[in-house]
Amino acid sequence: MQLSDKKMLVFQGGGALGAYQAGAYEALHIAGLEPEWIAGISIGAINAAIVAGSPSDKRVKNLRAFWEMVTSGPAQMPLSQEASLRGWFNHFSAAYSASIGVAGFFNPRYLDPFKSFNDPLSQISFYDTSPLIATLKELVDFDLINSGEPRLSVGAVEVQTGNFEYFDSVTLGNEGGIHPEHIAASGALPPGFPPVKIKGRYYWDGGLVSNTPLNWIMSKRNHAEDICVFQIDLFNARGRLPRNLAEVSLREKEIRFSSRTRMNTDQAERDERARRALKRLLAALPDHMANDPDVVLLKGYEDGGATTVVHLIYERRPYESSNMDAEFSRATMEDHWRAGYDDAVATLNCRSWKERKIPEDGFVTIDRRREHKKG
Repeated sequence: MQLSDKKMLVFQGGGALGAYQAGAYEALHIAGLEPEWIAGISIGAINAAIVAGSPSDKRVKNLRAFWEMVTSGPAQMPLSQEASLRGWFNHFSAAYSASIGVAGFFNPRYLDPFKSFNDPLSQISFYDTSPLIATLKELVDFDLINSGEPRLSVGAVEVQTGNFEYFDSVTLGNEGGIHPEHIAASGALPPGFPPVKIKGRYYWDGGLVSNTPLNWIMSKRNHAEDICVFQIDLFNARGRLPRNLAEVSLREKEIRFSSRTRMNTDQAERDERARRALKRLLAALPDHMANDPDVVLLKGYEDGGATTVVHLIYERRPYESSNMDAEFSRATMEDHWRAGYDDAVATLNCRSWKERKIPEDGFVTIDRRREHKKG
């Protein structure tokens, strides 16, 4: 039996790895776990927009349409799956995408001095992302997104101030709502992609500041409600010591874009428990202090709702390297999709999920892999 806590999805950025999130979402969809709020960064923002901007019965179909559009080649490896051969295949595939672009996503900018003169953004980026805008218009119903059900939040960085900003379908409701440009801005990773102009300001990929939107969800949630957050990450903060320079590059990327996943979860847990303690403390104060200005201020921070965070984190394959987020072959997309689906199914069948209850202490984390290692 499903519990009544509100379901939320948090999608990290990670380029081609984003098919993992699509597969995980498919498993959650089949299980009837539909989100009331989705927050995403970069490719996570694109996946989130497709889910939020599609009728429930078309969400998986539209995710599949996007991922088949942006990938190419056979759906299965035509050669051996041996690690070194698969590694060479992935390197070639990433180089191929970098050379000719990705259909429905981005095109390379070829040297054209006349065009560069008339388009300043072409001087500060290698690719043109106008195909992504067209794809979003084709696959996403932005009127549905701006209805606020489910709520959508995507993060981006304002280039000239360096300020991190979330575009939210609820808070932007009176300001014209969310549009394809907001989604593209969240994924405008420099220097590959140009900044996206929104109301006179230019934005880059939100992953430059924080690649995991959990803190946004936790800071803006209704603290009187019970919530369950599925945090679907594409980069693992944990890993071994590199053995060569290629592995240094890979490990650096994992650390940078994992955005302190578990540290943020631990901080969220401390915050939620502090809110619970504050609520108990305020309840113990004598009646004559009810209108004290400090008490009134603190009452705005007390917590009455419980939080469950479910970790789903992609585990990199031995043959994958630092270009894994730029490798758009169909075979690898299918591998990532299947990995996300299988991980979500395994999590929904693990003991911690099947026996879960609304946590009395206000916060609980479910991580199937950690549970398996302890067991």
